[in-house]
Amino acid sequence: MLIYDDIFSWEGWGGRLRLASGECRLCIIDLEKGDAKGLAHLRPIIVIVSDIPKSRMSVRSCTGHIATRVARKFNIDPHRMLYIEYYPETVYGDHKQHIIPEKYDAVDFTWHEGRAIKPKWRTLKPPVSDMIKTILENATKPETG
Repeated sequence: MLIYDDIFSWEGWGGRLRLASGECRLCIIDLEKGDAKGLAHLRPIIVIVSDIPKSRMSVRSCTGHIATRVARKFNIDPHRMLYIEYYPETVYGDHKQHIIPEKYDAVDFTWHEGRAIKPKWRTLKPPVSDMIKTILENATKPETG
């Protein structure tokens, strides 16, 4: 079940200068709140972040900071979370002749004193990336209340 799907803001560490603060698209899915029919998941919380045009910082450059803030704000056990960066397809060139395909990167962290450090990126490939797409397409909206 989709438990959050909105713009997420994070504070940087620059005090009044707001260095490294930014915004991203954040989608959180809890697989245990869906129709799993008793299926156990090692990482039932899927967190997907992606860049938005108006942000001053990219999700890649602040990935550990974002992961830390998301885990704290939403009370997520980081060891039960699959953290993914999503990059949509990009087309460029004078005649739109160049294409960078969409990409899902899982990011694994070392967690130290509640902070995500030492990120390691790995590209999600089919069938895992296909499963993530399907989950996103079929996710039910967050409960309001």
